[in-house]
Amino acid sequence: MSQNDFIVIKAEEDGVHVIGLTRGDDTKFHHSEKLDQGEVMIAQFTEHTSAMKIRGKAIIQSANGTIESDAKK
Repeated sequence: MSQNDFIVIKAEEDGVHVIGLTRGDDTKFHHSEKLDQGEVMIAQFTEHTSAMKIRGKAIIQSANGTIESDAKK
């Protein structure tokens, strides 16, 4: 995924967390958002963000396809 690629996250329930993880020697949480049902977030990997963690039931779309995350346990 290049830095120009976007991902779209649509919350399927209240309280979906999107957490950005840093690049570098120590991977750390650097940003988080909380989405409620129906909310959509468009995100991008950057020079600071190497990964994203999505917690909760959501639909995630990228250039590589669509995936659904599971609900909170």
